[in-house]
Amino acid sequence: MDVVNLHQKFELFTDQWSPKIIAQLNGQDVKLAKLEGEFVWHNHEHEDEMFLIVKGSLDIEFRDGVKTLKEGEMIVIPKGVDHKPVAKEEVWIMLFEPSAIKHTGEVEHEITVKEFEKI
Repeated sequence: MDVVNLHQKFELFTDQWSPKIIAQLNGQDVKLAKLEGEFVWHNHEHEDEMFLIVKGSLDIEFRDGVKTLKEGEMIVIPKGVDHKPVAKEEVWIMLFEPSAIKHTGEVEHEITVKEFEKI
């Protein structure tokens, strides 16, 4: 049972769109990521995904609109829902998602992460 300081963990990396595992529980990964720019359209056929904004503001585009999340806000994206995160400036997020989740769903892209680093 370790105490985790989120700000210290965020200081350990600078790369964008590459979530880092900071904890695991009940088959779920708790991940941190820094985002800036546009991600790819994708979905997760079998997994829900939770985004919590630690710093900044994040737009998440859906096929029928956009949701904007600010610091301290979160959203759960249900399995199968197409979405594309867009960060106009650097955003720090925490993700809760199943350990087996694919970073970009079934979409293969140059930013796809196949194995998540633990920090």
